[in-house]
Amino acid sequence: MLQKWLSVVGIGEDGLAGLNAIGRSLIEQAEIIFGGDRHLAMLQDLDSSHRQGQQLRLAWQAPIEKSVAQILSYRGKRVCVLASGDPLWFGIGTTLLKKIAIAEITILPSPSTFSWICARLGWTLNEVETLSLCGRSAALIQTYIYPNAKLLILSANHKTPQIVANTLCDRHFSNSKITVFEHLNGVKERIVTTTAMELEHLGAFADLNAIAVECVASFETSTEAVLAAKTRSRMAGLPDSAYHHDGQLTKREVRAVTLSSLAPNAGEMLWDVGAGCGSIAIEWMRSHPRCQAIAIEKSRTHFITENAIALGTPNLQIIAGQAPDVLQGLPTPDAIFIGGGATTTGLMDICWQSLRSQGRIVANVVTLEGEQQLWQWQQKYGGTLTQIAISRAEAIGSFLGWKPMRPVTQWQVIKLV
Repeated sequence: MLQKWLSVVGIGEDGLAGLNAIGRSLIEQAEIIFGGDRHLAMLQDLDSSHRQGQQLRLAWQAPIEKSVAQILSYRGKRVCVLASGDPLWFGIGTTLLKKIAIAEITILPSPSTFSWICARLGWTLNEVETLSLCGRSAALIQTYIYPNAKLLILSANHKTPQIVANTLCDRHFSNSKITVFEHLNGVKERIVTTTAMELEHLGAFADLNAIAVECVASFETSTEAVLAAKTRSRMAGLPDSAYHHDGQLTKREVRAVTLSSLAPNAGEMLWDVGAGCGSIAIEWMRSHPRCQAIAIEKSRTHFITENAIALGTPNLQIIAGQAPDVLQGLPTPDAIFIGGGATTTGLMDICWQSLRSQGRIVANVVTLEGEQQLWQWQQKYGGTLTQIAISRAEAIGSFLGWKPMRPVTQWQVIKLV
């Protein structure tokens, strides 16, 4: 077993005073220390005269991968990394563990920013939504906004509180209560509470801040249309009006059935082949923050980009091209949805070979030629065929009548080999 040469020490705004003896010892005994400028400045009070000139202190580089490579080059020396709070909660510890085995690392967490906020507000940590906007798209917040939600957000900089407030107002949550915590648990701590609509009047915030939000819906009207457009559940079947599209959209009812058939689990990867406006891939990712998806589409990628940002899945990978030509070399999928191109020669061969064992394939078609192809696949690979027929009530003069949508034939199969 390799010796533990790397330590990751969580440190708060109270600096060295908030560390226990083990944390101070790991810092004092290190030959090399990595940290942000703010963390390294906290070491000025460290009584390390016996190590004067012997301890190398290095600030993080951008991109962070440069510093990670530098840390790896010092393997075997006593290296200490200073992190904010809990290094494994949206922290550098998670990044380092992708490159270095835990057998080589000592991790010493301090209370996270989220823990401190809950302690200030009297919130229960397991009942809140937590996310980081540090180095991440602010569009991520979209999937976390719903009535009565409590959000804890790590900010990227002083602009983040206003970005969050603007997003809430755009979603008709302008009455939401926002609390901004600057330099939490430090000598410069400042706490400001207001509403999303009033935040812009409070002036500038410090770059080091975190945000707590109590989501309060503020609809001008309670009509079903506004509720459907502005309150977006993570359950499958968003309103069709939530998407920008040119008609190539898996309709709401069919989409809900399709996602149920695909059965997303946390952390799984979906290929959405012939993605159209991206609705299946987007709702797959909305089902859990760790779900991943790749949308393959030859002509409507601009719709996918718009929808992914608007609906809170900015990390959706979009590939412009024709399947199966562009499928080679992609990450192994746990599930594949074929929404277009079912009659393309060779498509199913590549999809079946690429799918992991126990993975799922779901294909939808609306043409007789497509049905013939699904029947051939079902004969070869097994699975089930289902026809989905939906009708919606629409006006017929002064009355209502049923208008049938085009029936959808769906094939569903699990790869057992």
